[in-house]
Amino acid sequence: MKRTTLFLAVALGLATAPAAMAQSDLGLKHVGVSLGFVSPERLDATFSFGAFADWGQIAPKVTLESRVDHWSWSETLLGVESKLRDISVAVRGKYHFETANPKVRPFAGAGLGMHFLNAEVTDTNSSPATSVSDSQTKLGLDLGGGLMTPLNPRTDFVGEAWYGIVSDVTQFSIRAGLSYKIGK
Repeated sequence: MKRTTLFLAVALGLATAPAAMAQSDLGLKHVGVSLGFVSPERLDATFSFGAFADWGQIAPKVTLESRVDHWSWSETLLGVESKLRDISVAVRGKYHFETANPKVRPFAGAGLGMHFLNAEVTDTNSSPATSVSDSQTKLGLDLGGGLMTPLNPRTDFVGEAWYGIVSDVTQFSIRAGLSYKIGK
C-alpha cells in the first residue's frame, strides 16, 4: 500500500511539473534595500536595515524573494553592557492579490530564514572588565504581508510587516524600502 501511494505521488508530481514550470518566470527581476523598526521579544525596539532580491514568479501570483537583514540592540545597566545582534538570511514566497487599482499591489507571504545570533555581556564593575559572548544559528519562520506601489517605471515603494518566529528571539518588524527593476 505504501509503495502504491508513493508511486502515485511521484507520477502525479512528474505529470504536473511541466505545467508548473510553464507558468513560472524565474530570474533576477528586482533588487532593493529596506530600513525598518524591529521589536524583538523581551527587548526594546531597534532599527534594522536589509537588502532583498525578487527572483520572479514561481506560480501564478506567487513570487520568490531572498533577503538579508541586520539589527542590533544594546543596553547598559549598572555598569553591565548587554548586546544582541541578528543577521538573517531568508527566502520567502509572496502571494500577490488582485485589486481594482493595479498600482497598489498587496501581498501576503511566508518563508524560512537562518538567524545568526550573537550575544555579548560585559561587566565593567570588575577590574579588569569581564566579558562573555555566545553565538548561535537558529531557523526561523517568517509570516507577513504588505504592499508595493510604483514610484516611477523602474522603482517601487515597498511597505511590509513581518512576524519572525525564532526560538528565544521572536520578533515583529515593520519595514519600508525601494525595489529597483533589473533589465527591460
